[in-house]
Amino acid sequence: MAVNRKLGRTTDIRLAMLKSQATDLILHGKIETTEARAKETKAIVDSIIALAIKEKDNFELVDVKVSKAKLDSKGNKVTELVKSKNGKEYLRVVREETTEKRQKDMPSRLNARRKIMTKLNKVKDSEGKNIDLVAKLFEDIAPKYAERVGGYTRILKLGQRRGDAAEKVILELV
Repeated sequence: MAVNRKLGRTTDIRLAMLKSQATDLILHGKIETTEARAKETKAIVDSIIALAIKEKDNFELVDVKVSKAKLDSKGNKVTELVKSKNGKEYLRVVREETTEKRQKDMPSRLNARRKIMTKLNKVKDSEGKNIDLVAKLFEDIAPKYAERVGGYTRILKLGQRRGDAAEKVILELV
């Protein structure tokens, strides 16, 4: 019977902590924590990476019509003067339609994306923009580990922590 470590926390707090550690590991590549927490986080991250590797090439390219504002040489939006039904004049942004190639996930990859999103937190960079960790997994991490069969993370022991003598480790992506 598989038993998870309780880590001295209630279930909701423990799951939130492991989710945060898994997010930090994928975002930064390594984290420093205790040995018990590292072993639990390692299992979560290894399963996430294995899922990303399995579904990394499962998409198709489709043509999508995109309507964008037309820009002048300085990068400003081009406007035109138009009349409304009641005779008032106003400026309207000129738009142009183009087609772009975009990736469309197949159903199993979409399901994998959603499963991964449940195991990771949303992250913002220093400017407040969202970082897409799932895209990072599919585009950067999965191709890097495509030839490996398991063992995507490693635990390096650092010694005991002052105060409570808990074993400190570094958990990193191989």
